[in-house]
Amino acid sequence: MTMQKQDTDTIRALQGLEDSRSSVRLRAAMAVGTTPDPRFIDKLIERCAIEPEFYVRDMLTWALTRHPASMTVPEVLKELRSERAQARSQALHTLSKIGDRQAWPAITRALLSDADDEVARSAWRAAVVLVPEGEEPELAAVLSTQLGRGERETQLSLSRALVALGEVILPTLRAAMTDLDLRVRAHAIATERLLRDPDAGFEFAIEEAKRVVALGSTGQEE
Repeated sequence: MTMQKQDTDTIRALQGLEDSRSSVRLRAAMAVGTTPDPRFIDKLIERCAIEPEFYVRDMLTWALTRHPASMTVPEVLKELRSERAQARSQALHTLSKIGDRQAWPAITRALLSDADDEVARSAWRAAVVLVPEGEEPELAAVLSTQLGRGERETQLSLSRALVALGEVILPTLRAAMTDLDLRVRAHAIATERLLRDPDAGFEFAIEEAKRVVALGSTGQEE
Protein backbone atom coordinates (compact mmCIF):
# COMPACT_ATOMS: atom_id res chain seq x y z
CA MET A 1 0.00 0.00 0.00
CA THR A 2 1.41 3.38 -0.98
CA MET A 3 1.75 6.27 1.44
CA GLN A 4 -0.81 8.25 -0.57
CA LYS A 5 -3.31 5.38 -0.34
CA GLN A 6 -2.74 5.14 3.43
CA ASP A 7 -3.36 8.86 3.85
CA THR A 8 -6.54 8.64 1.78
CA ASP A 9 -7.83 5.77 3.89
CA THR A 10 -6.99 7.67 7.08
CA ILE A 11 -8.90 10.75 5.95
CA ARG A 12 -11.88 8.62 4.91
CA ALA A 13 -11.96 6.84 8.28
CA LEU A 14 -11.69 10.09 10.22
CA GLN A 15 -14.55 11.55 8.23
CA GLY A 16 -16.56 8.37 8.77
CA LEU A 17 -16.26 8.71 12.56
CA GLU A 18 -18.04 12.06 12.31
CA ASP A 19 -20.72 11.04 9.80
CA SER A 20 -24.31 11.82 10.76
CA ARG A 21 -25.31 8.18 10.11
CA SER A 22 -24.61 5.82 13.01
CA SER A 23 -24.10 2.88 10.63
CA VAL A 24 -21.28 4.76 8.88
CA ARG A 25 -19.67 5.68 12.22
CA LEU A 26 -19.89 2.04 13.28
CA ARG A 27 -18.17 0.83 10.12
CA ALA A 28 -15.49 3.50 10.45
CA ALA A 29 -14.74 2.47 14.05
CA MET A 30 -14.59 -1.17 13.00
CA ALA A 31 -12.19 -0.30 10.17
CA VAL A 32 -9.92 1.62 12.54
CA GLY A 33 -9.84 -1.31 14.96
CA THR A 34 -9.16 -3.77 12.17
CA THR A 35 -6.16 -1.77 10.99
CA PRO A 36 -4.84 0.05 14.09
CA ASP A 37 -2.99 3.29 13.55
CA PRO A 38 -1.73 5.52 16.41
CA ARG A 39 -2.95 8.54 14.46
CA PHE A 40 -6.52 7.52 15.30
CA ILE A 41 -6.17 7.33 19.08
CA ASP A 42 -7.02 10.95 19.85
CA LYS A 43 -9.99 10.94 17.48
CA LEU A 44 -11.36 7.69 18.94
CA ILE A 45 -11.14 9.08 22.47
CA GLU A 46 -12.67 12.39 21.40
CA ARG A 47 -15.55 10.57 19.74
CA CYS A 48 -16.17 8.38 22.81
CA ALA A 49 -17.04 11.50 24.78
CA ILE A 50 -19.83 12.61 22.43
CA GLU A 51 -21.03 9.51 20.54
CA PRO A 52 -24.77 9.11 21.23
CA GLU A 53 -25.18 5.47 20.18
CA PHE A 54 -24.20 2.78 22.67
CA TYR A 55 -23.17 0.19 20.08
CA VAL A 56 -20.96 2.71 18.28
CA ARG A 57 -19.32 3.70 21.58
CA ASP A 58 -18.63 0.04 22.25
CA MET A 59 -16.97 -0.29 18.85
CA LEU A 60 -14.89 2.83 19.54
CA THR A 61 -13.70 1.22 22.78
CA TRP A 62 -12.90 -2.00 20.92
CA ALA A 63 -10.87 -0.01 18.38
CA LEU A 64 -8.90 1.59 21.21
CA THR A 65 -8.12 -1.81 22.74
CA ARG A 66 -6.57 -2.81 19.42
CA HIS A 67 -3.85 -0.18 19.88
CA PRO A 68 -0.86 -0.55 22.24
CA ALA A 69 -1.85 0.14 25.86
CA SER A 70 1.29 2.22 26.27
CA MET A 71 -0.19 4.67 23.77
CA THR A 72 -3.87 4.56 24.69
CA VAL A 73 -3.91 4.40 28.49
CA PRO A 74 -2.17 7.76 29.16
CA GLU A 75 -4.59 9.51 26.79
CA VAL A 76 -7.69 7.76 28.12
CA LEU A 77 -6.70 8.65 31.70
CA LYS A 78 -6.92 12.34 30.82
CA GLU A 79 -10.62 11.88 30.14
CA LEU A 80 -11.26 10.95 33.77
CA ARG A 81 -10.88 14.64 34.60
CA SER A 82 -13.43 15.73 32.01
CA GLU A 83 -16.47 17.73 33.07
CA ARG A 84 -18.52 15.67 30.60
CA ALA A 85 -19.99 12.63 32.36
CA GLN A 86 -20.01 10.51 29.20
CA ALA A 87 -16.30 11.15 28.68
CA ARG A 88 -15.54 9.92 32.21
CA SER A 89 -17.87 6.94 31.93
CA GLN A 90 -16.59 5.76 28.56
CA ALA A 91 -12.97 6.27 29.59
CA LEU A 92 -13.54 4.04 32.62
CA HIS A 93 -15.25 1.45 30.42
CA THR A 94 -12.31 1.54 28.02
CA LEU A 95 -9.80 1.12 30.84
CA SER A 96 -11.71 -1.92 32.09
CA LYS A 97 -11.53 -3.45 28.61
CA ILE A 98 -7.81 -2.68 28.18
CA GLY A 99 -7.16 -4.19 31.61
CA ASP A 100 -3.81 -2.47 32.22
CA ARG A 101 -3.39 -2.35 36.00
CA GLN A 102 -1.10 0.65 35.75
CA ALA A 103 -4.35 2.60 35.48
CA TRP A 104 -5.44 1.52 38.98
CA PRO A 105 -4.25 4.66 40.85
CA ALA A 106 -6.58 6.74 38.66
CA ILE A 107 -9.67 4.89 39.95
CA THR A 108 -10.24 7.30 42.80
CA ARG A 109 -12.82 7.37 45.56
CA ALA A 110 -14.28 10.42 43.82
CA LEU A 111 -14.95 8.38 40.68
CA LEU A 112 -16.29 5.43 42.67
CA SER A 113 -18.80 7.78 44.26
CA ASP A 114 -19.36 10.05 41.24
CA ALA A 115 -22.71 11.86 41.32
CA ASP A 116 -23.52 10.52 37.86
CA ASP A 117 -24.78 6.93 38.10
CA GLU A 118 -23.31 5.87 34.76
CA VAL A 119 -19.87 7.16 35.73
CA ALA A 120 -20.05 5.45 39.12
CA ARG A 121 -21.19 2.15 37.58
CA SER A 122 -18.34 2.26 35.05
CA ALA A 123 -15.91 3.04 37.87
CA TRP A 124 -17.14 0.04 39.89
CA ARG A 125 -16.65 -2.30 36.94
CA ALA A 126 -13.22 -0.88 36.14
CA ALA A 127 -12.11 -1.08 39.77
CA VAL A 128 -12.97 -4.78 40.02
CA VAL A 129 -10.92 -5.49 36.89
CA LEU A 130 -7.92 -3.35 37.82
CA VAL A 131 -7.63 -3.77 41.61
CA PRO A 132 -4.20 -5.17 42.58
CA GLU A 133 -4.08 -8.44 44.43
CA GLY A 134 -4.42 -7.88 48.16
CA GLU A 135 -6.29 -4.57 47.89
CA GLU A 136 -9.73 -6.12 47.41
CA PRO A 137 -10.85 -5.59 51.05
CA GLU A 138 -10.10 -1.86 50.82
CA LEU A 139 -11.99 -1.63 47.55
CA ALA A 140 -14.92 -3.50 49.08
CA ALA A 141 -15.00 -0.98 51.94
CA VAL A 142 -15.16 1.94 49.50
CA LEU A 143 -17.79 0.28 47.34
CA SER A 144 -19.91 -0.47 50.40
CA THR A 145 -20.36 3.27 50.94
CA GLN A 146 -22.54 3.20 47.81
CA LEU A 147 -24.93 0.52 49.08
CA GLY A 148 -28.55 1.61 48.81
CA ARG A 149 -27.78 4.08 46.05
CA GLY A 150 -30.03 4.59 43.05
CA GLU A 151 -32.59 2.39 41.35
CA ARG A 152 -32.48 -1.37 40.66
CA GLU A 153 -30.08 -1.16 37.71
CA THR A 154 -27.55 0.85 39.70
CA GLN A 155 -27.89 -1.38 42.74
CA LEU A 156 -27.47 -4.50 40.62
CA SER A 157 -24.26 -3.07 39.11
CA LEU A 158 -22.84 -2.45 42.57
CA SER A 159 -23.84 -5.91 43.81
CA ARG A 160 -22.20 -7.54 40.79
CA ALA A 161 -19.01 -5.56 41.38
CA LEU A 162 -18.92 -6.56 45.04
CA VAL A 163 -19.70 -10.22 44.31
CA ALA A 164 -16.87 -10.27 41.76
CA LEU A 165 -14.46 -9.52 44.62
CA GLY A 166 -15.47 -12.76 46.36
CA GLU A 167 -15.57 -13.70 50.02
CA VAL A 168 -13.51 -10.65 51.09
CA ILE A 169 -16.70 -8.59 50.93
CA LEU A 170 -18.45 -10.46 53.75
CA PRO A 171 -17.15 -8.44 56.75
CA THR A 172 -18.07 -5.20 54.99
CA LEU A 173 -21.51 -6.47 54.02
CA ARG A 174 -22.27 -7.71 57.50
CA ALA A 175 -21.38 -4.32 58.93
CA ALA A 176 -23.72 -2.69 56.41
CA MET A 177 -26.53 -5.04 57.47
CA THR A 178 -26.80 -3.08 60.72
CA ASP A 179 -26.88 0.35 59.03
CA LEU A 180 -29.63 2.72 60.13
CA ASP A 181 -30.64 3.23 56.48
CA LEU A 182 -33.09 0.48 55.52
CA ARG A 183 -32.10 0.69 51.83
CA VAL A 184 -28.46 0.10 52.75
CA ARG A 185 -29.37 -2.88 54.91
CA ALA A 186 -31.58 -4.44 52.24
CA HIS A 187 -28.97 -3.93 49.55
CA ALA A 188 -26.25 -5.48 51.71
CA ILE A 189 -28.41 -8.52 52.49
CA ALA A 190 -29.34 -8.95 48.82
CA THR A 191 -25.70 -8.75 47.80
CA GLU A 192 -24.70 -11.41 50.32
CA ARG A 193 -27.43 -13.68 49.00
CA LEU A 194 -26.17 -13.17 45.46
CA LEU A 195 -22.69 -14.11 46.63
CA ARG A 196 -24.03 -17.31 48.19
CA ASP A 197 -26.39 -18.13 45.32
CA PRO A 198 -25.52 -16.33 42.04
CA ASP A 199 -28.41 -18.09 40.28
CA ALA A 200 -31.02 -16.66 42.63
CA GLY A 201 -31.39 -13.44 40.65
CA PHE A 202 -31.20 -9.89 41.96
CA GLU A 203 -34.95 -9.24 41.93
CA PHE A 204 -35.57 -12.24 44.17
CA ALA A 205 -32.61 -11.35 46.41
CA ILE A 206 -33.67 -7.73 46.90
CA GLU A 207 -37.32 -8.60 47.60
CA GLU A 208 -36.26 -11.26 50.09
CA ALA A 209 -33.86 -8.75 51.67
CA LYS A 210 -36.67 -6.21 52.07
CA ARG A 211 -38.77 -8.85 53.82
CA VAL A 212 -35.91 -9.62 56.19
CA VAL A 213 -35.38 -5.93 56.97
CA ALA A 214 -39.11 -5.41 57.52
CA LEU A 215 -39.01 -8.19 60.09
CA GLY A 216 -36.21 -6.40 61.90
CA SER A 217 -33.55 -8.99 61.11
CA THR A 218 -30.12 -8.76 59.49
CA GLY A 219 -30.46 -12.01 57.56
CA GLN A 220 -27.42 -13.49 59.31
CA GLU A 221 -29.37 -15.81 61.55
CA GLU A 222 -30.01 -18.40 58.84
